[in-house]
Amino acid sequence: MELSLPQRLQRFVQGSFQETVLLQKRIRQLVRGDSPLFDAEVEHVDNPIEIALIEIERGLIELAPDTEEPRPVLA
Repeated sequence: MELSLPQRLQRFVQGSFQETVLLQKRIRQLVRGDSPLFDAEVEHVDNPIEIALIEIERGLIELAPDTEEPRPVLA
């Protein structure tokens, strides 16, 4: 039996803040007009949430680690 979108989201996120952030950032990009990283039209997917989840499931995007600027050291 195929999982519904909410079930797939819950299974993917599993309470992970980082996974939630990745999903939110990608959804925001799609809503603002970025193109999907796969041919969503051919696969009949038009929901930005589902597009973002599919991209993550397929390994097309990942969360880049934050880069910290070196802090001054007091001597």
